[in-house]
Amino acid sequence: MSDHELLRTDRPRPYVDSEVGRLRTVMLHRPGPELRRLTPRNNGSLLFDGIPWVARAQEEHDAFAEALRAHDVEVLYVDQLLAEALTDPGARKEISESLLGDRRWGDTLRRRVAEHLQELDAESLAATVISGLAHEELRNGTGLTYQLMNEYDFVVEPLPNTLFTRDSSVWIGGASAVTSMAMPARLRESTITGTIYRWHPRFAGSPSLYGRDLEPLEGGDVLLLAPGVVAVGVGERTTPAGAERLANRLFADGRASTTHTVLAVPIAQQRATMHLDTVCTMVDLDAVVAYPAVADTLMAYRLTAGTDGEPAVSGPVPFLAAAAEAMGLERLRVIPTGLDPVTAEREQWDDGNNTLCIAPRLAVAYERNVETNAQLEDAGIEVIRIPGSELGSGRGGPRCMSCPIVRDPLRTSEG
Repeated sequence: MSDHELLRTDRPRPYVDSEVGRLRTVMLHRPGPELRRLTPRNNGSLLFDGIPWVARAQEEHDAFAEALRAHDVEVLYVDQLLAEALTDPGARKEISESLLGDRRWGDTLRRRVAEHLQELDAESLAATVISGLAHEELRNGTGLTYQLMNEYDFVVEPLPNTLFTRDSSVWIGGASAVTSMAMPARLRESTITGTIYRWHPRFAGSPSLYGRDLEPLEGGDVLLLAPGVVAVGVGERTTPAGAERLANRLFADGRASTTHTVLAVPIAQQRATMHLDTVCTMVDLDAVVAYPAVADTLMAYRLTAGTDGEPAVSGPVPFLAAAAEAMGLERLRVIPTGLDPVTAEREQWDDGNNTLCIAPRLAVAYERNVETNAQLEDAGIEVIRIPGSELGSGRGGPRCMSCPIVRDPLRTSEG
């Protein structure tokens, strides 16, 4: 896609009111140099369970993007959007100041880094923000802090989790919620997304619901069950205060959403269930694919608009029943992960629940989750299978790797 095409402002405005409305535009991040900087020494702190084969991860991601394009989905890339935004001096100042706030450096190293950043063009600056700045790459480095750094250390840490674009922002109605990441290794991802939304002409004037300086909230925990109904997982990455803050803003901002119900759903604070979308995702207007060992026991607290800026809270009640009621359904169909407890546990770990709906009854899933995909097809869901042996090393599937920007309003997508 040409620069002219990416900068056009006559495309549909961002709007998302469900998980299953026909997907028109999505934001991805193709894995790049930041993944090559993962080593056995740092992969744990950078939240990866293994060291991915980067070339294969890129091939897998390209197959994902092509599968989306084959279904008429416009694919935008984070690094391209950021580079285009950084041609604006205001955006450049904002992103540079966010980097220079690192308290580890001290004044001397901070000055050297500032000088280095000033010499970079927009594309190189965008690359540095995402892939980091190694000790050896800072040619003008001086001062005690720099001298005492290990030669394999990073002055600016890489962001390998940029791959999972779902987490750093979510669109609800016509407004963006730039999220507040819980893990230090991911904080700068929200800075990137916020800079894109504020300064790229594609998003100019879009209202904002949330910010990176608020209570922890991550996009993988936010499910748009239906127009007006939002579920928010509360666990390792999203706090109760974050869910409550988002609910308050949704109820108060009619421009952004007509949300009438937020369901706060406590989930176990562990790696296998780090977000609500690792437990269940929607695959049809009335259906979810879910890990039965967890989904059947999930409870929810119902938040509705209250008075004096405080939502009314009731519950707990069973999540799936509460979701169906809020959505105006008799019940939600539940398609289980796998056929037996061992297969279900394996395929949940391999992101079998983490599907991306392109339209009702049409979902993208990792090919490796054979039993779950068969269950989906038996339930009438068409499955677009993609490879994910290397992409999954960061614990994320097709939904994690995608931030929907434009979906058809659900009322025009049914059928």
